[in-house]
This record gives sequence, C-alpha cells and structure tokens, in this order.
Amino acid sequence: MKVLYRVLKYLYHQLREDPLVGHLNRGLKVGANFGLMEEVIIDYSHAWHITIGDDVTLAPRVHILAHDASTKRPLGYTRLGKVNIGNRVFVGAGSIILPGVTIGDDVIIGAGSVVARNVESGQVVAGNPAVFRCSTEEYLNRKKDEMATYPVFDASYTLSQGVTEAMKDDMNKKMVSRLGYVE
Repeated sequence: MKVLYRVLKYLYHQLREDPLVGHLNRGLKVGANFGLMEEVIIDYSHAWHITIGDDVTLAPRVHILAHDASTKRPLGYTRLGKVNIGNRVFVGAGSIILPGVTIGDDVIIGAGSVVARNVESGQVVAGNPAVFRCSTEEYLNRKKDEMATYPVFDASYTLSQGVTEAMKDDMNKKMVSRLGYVE
C-alpha cells in the first residue's frame, strides 16, 4: 500500500506541475540559458543535489541521477552523489549522467553516453562508459572545416521557422553525402 501511495503521489505531482518547476522547487539549481528538450529525466527525489550552469543544453531523453538505489535493499541505505554540470555544456540525446559526477565548462557529451566519471573542462567525451575523444576546441575546428564542404542552411530551414516541404526536399537533395548544417 505504501508503494502505491508513493506512485500515485509521484504521478499527481508530475501531472499537476511543470516538471522543471517541480525540480526547481525541490532545490535544483539551474543557470541562465538552460535548454531542456523533451523527455529529459532529472532525479526527482534528489534534485537538490544537482547544479547546472549557464548555457547548458540537455538533448532529448537525457537522464541525470543523483542517487543509486542498488544498495537500498541489501544495506538499507541509498547511495547519493552530487552532480555538477558547468557552463556551456551540451549533453547528447539519450545520455546518462550518474551520481557524483562533475562536468567542467565547455564540454560536449556524445549521444548515448554513460558519464560515470568526472569530465574536465574543454573535453569531448562519448561512449559507455564515456571516455575522452578530443578537446572541444579540436572538435569544433573540425566541424567548422566540414562546413566548407557540406551544405549549410539558414534558420528558415527549421521547424520553428516554418520549413516547407519544398525546402525539406531541397535539403535532402543537397545533402548528397548524408550530412549538412542548419543554423
């Protein structure tokens, strides 16, 4: 009965309030220009252990966990860990950030990564577990160079700016190598 009560209480709160507002009310700290995409899960029951800096984007289905309940039944205690995410961080779709992790400034985390250890400033990490791939500067320079060879589209080619069917077709025709960039 206790479990049912907790589940119903959780669902009630989820339906009643904007999830981000609920997390902020529970102590989540978020900086300016925070971008939160759909289906992001931020540890509801331990939000006050999570700090997110300025200019951070969490892509769809990112999970940020500040607790690990694997020890609850055998030890009677849940393991907790603060999560600190620096400034100018991009966390790719489907990534998981585990308890106790600190992510520095100017970091890019590749889609689908599991971040189990600290990430130093200025790094690109990816994989399961996430490992260093290159510096953020090196990565961005490579992508800038790519933009000279791949098609580049302005913001009018986005859903928010009303991309048309003809524009979508145009994009696909120009993306001969399967890649391109949009503003």
